[in-house]
Amino acid sequence: MRRLAALDPAEAPEKSRELLNDIIGRTGSAGEMVSTMAHSPATLQGYLDLSRAMKRGKLPRAVSEKISLALQEWIGCGLCRDAHAAGARAAGLSEADIALARQGTSTDAREAALIAVATRVLAEPSSLTDEDVAELRAHGWSDRIIAEIPGLVALNLLTGSFNLLAGLEPAERAT
Repeated sequence: MRRLAALDPAEAPEKSRELLNDIIGRTGSAGEMVSTMAHSPATLQGYLDLSRAMKRGKLPRAVSEKISLALQEWIGCGLCRDAHAAGARAAGLSEADIALARQGTSTDAREAALIAVATRVLAEPSSLTDEDVAELRAHGWSDRIIAEIPGLVALNLLTGSFNLLAGLEPAERAT
């Protein structure tokens, strides 16, 4: 059930209005989540900035989508899970790849190791060890990629928890 309403730019606080108008001017629509985030200019700005920054990262899109699918299974956001499944398909992943990612793994041992660490960054960050980082390096992941994992986790936690709090659900489940 929806708990927060999406805002039209005219209803939004001034800073959010500027952000929404910019997005609508560039893309034609702001989308439900972004329009609902407009209640808080700080949250909206933070989401937009982090989202843009992560898109400039070096993590391959297909791997990023696999990680996001695993994270959203933990977080429990159906809207995000559906969006990342669509993103995974657009990145060329098969339905089997998507199903495995939702289970927190991959047929590729290198990717599976990265997905596992990302899930632990979300669920139990204090359990991470030197051995975990060494294993990622042994699989060929650079320190740059390893350093991007908390950013991707933070972005998924922000969107998933926001959607759950606001009551945003996939269209087929909306009430």
